[in-house]
Amino acid sequence: MPKVPFWVFIFIAIIYFTAIRVDTMDIDASQYAEISREMMKSGDYLHVYDRGLNYLDKPPFLFWTSAASMKIFGVNNFGYKLPSILLALLALYATYRLARLFYGEVTGRMAALILATCQGMFLMTNDIRCDTILMSWVITAVWLVQEWMVRHKVQYLFLGFAAIAFGMMTKGPIALMVPVFCFASDWALKRQWRSFFRPAYVIGLLIIAVLLIPMSIGLYQQFDLHPEKLIDGRHGVSGLRFFYWSQSFGRITGESPWKNDVDISFLLLNMLWSFLPWIFLFVTALILNVIQLVKQKFRLQPQQEWVSTGGFLITYLALGSSSYQLPHYIFVAYPLAAIVTAKLLWDIIEGGRYKTFLRIMQPFHIAISFLLLAASLILMVYAFPQRPFVLAAWAAGFAAWLFIAFRKTLKGKIFWLTAGAMIIVNVFLTNVVYHDLLRYQVGSQVGRYIHDNAINPADVTTYKVNDPLNSMCFYAQGRVHDIDTLAALQNAKYLLTMDKGLDDLGKNNMAFDILLHGGAFKVSELTPEFINPKTRDKALKSYYLLTLK
Repeated sequence: MPKVPFWVFIFIAIIYFTAIRVDTMDIDASQYAEISREMMKSGDYLHVYDRGLNYLDKPPFLFWTSAASMKIFGVNNFGYKLPSILLALLALYATYRLARLFYGEVTGRMAALILATCQGMFLMTNDIRCDTILMSWVITAVWLVQEWMVRHKVQYLFLGFAAIAFGMMTKGPIALMVPVFCFASDWALKRQWRSFFRPAYVIGLLIIAVLLIPMSIGLYQQFDLHPEKLIDGRHGVSGLRFFYWSQSFGRITGESPWKNDVDISFLLLNMLWSFLPWIFLFVTALILNVIQLVKQKFRLQPQQEWVSTGGFLITYLALGSSSYQLPHYIFVAYPLAAIVTAKLLWDIIEGGRYKTFLRIMQPFHIAISFLLLAASLILMVYAFPQRPFVLAAWAAGFAAWLFIAFRKTLKGKIFWLTAGAMIIVNVFLTNVVYHDLLRYQVGSQVGRYIHDNAINPADVTTYKVNDPLNSMCFYAQGRVHDIDTLAALQNAKYLLTMDKGLDDLGKNNMAFDILLHGGAFKVSELTPEFINPKTRDKALKSYYLLTLK
């Protein structure tokens, strides 16, 4: 099977970067963008605030990098998203290097392309959260430690521990636990007990401890030194304990108050879309690997590896046992899933194994790819109608896909067609559908209007706006105020409200002029009523930016 050409990854990187055109999405991504903006403006990188309030949820690495980026490139989508997109590309490279160590150059490139083209990866480089950076540091750490085991150069090990520290500064102890899951399962099944106890690990742990000092100082100063602060309805909250225990392990032990009562199948069910279209191959590969391990009586041969399969399985079980789960939590293990999938495809395409399975799965994958392509066209023709040249570009991409489909001599058609379809689909989802969709996000629309018209955000008040407004402060480049009663308006100059607020103004005989009026929708919660242009008006809620007289 031919190697994946390097230019394919260049093209995918361009798609990732075109996501900069799309505004940050409420709630999480725009909240992190605003936190980063506030940090950049204040110059205080040790303490984290969200619209002036103490923030204790995510570690600061994302905020540090985005704040530094905005310091250079300005407060905009590019400044916020650039560090995460660059680290996403690092994740692709680390996945390639790790898979190449195990299975060679061709499989390494296949694994990188599988990761690059799963739907979750396109989402992670668009709706920027902590998981993009976490995934990158974790797979980089696993690759570097494995590189040390192969090459016996201690600098790889120390760099791997540094990557773990950066991951912990991104989303807590999970960045340490995933590499532990990967190597502990592999060493145990190979009976390499000495690998658990190496003197170099002590230095590695010291590297982690030293790199975590700035974050720990900031947590201690902001929270542990101030037990009088009210955090999530409680006094005496320790920032250090929260990050190093409660936020991660506390969700398993039941200590954490965060609960959404989902079972262990929750993450797998969400993988049906986020690891689409590779999910079916991946689950098959996972089952086959477990069956093979059972047949070998839970003992691996020296040439076999369990870093990818074992790392994914134990990570999944750990995350799936948490009392609070969200779909993107499993993204940290997607590079491992990509390697597992690539190995199965290599066995099928080059090894000639599982021929019956290929006869079933190849038309199935072609059908999925065709349906995804058709869905993207329907969105652009019906839901968000586009100009003819956009549809012509889609037709050209579809023609290229058909050319691949009808090449009888092409080896590995199931791989090329699946990856090609995802690339084409996401060119248009990112640059057309998402871009049009964000026009209905009230926060970014009003925030941009405020900034473009030189309105001081401090003069803007919101009242009865039933929509998250994290993005409003970011795009307005300043904090706005929210009130619960009209009596609190006092000398406000501008007011953002919706229909209920407008009615209240009328009942109180308050005079105003409408500066901006539009239809708002929570774009992260799409419904058939909104997608259908004939019923979209029913799904929208009117918003108004007013000047008060």
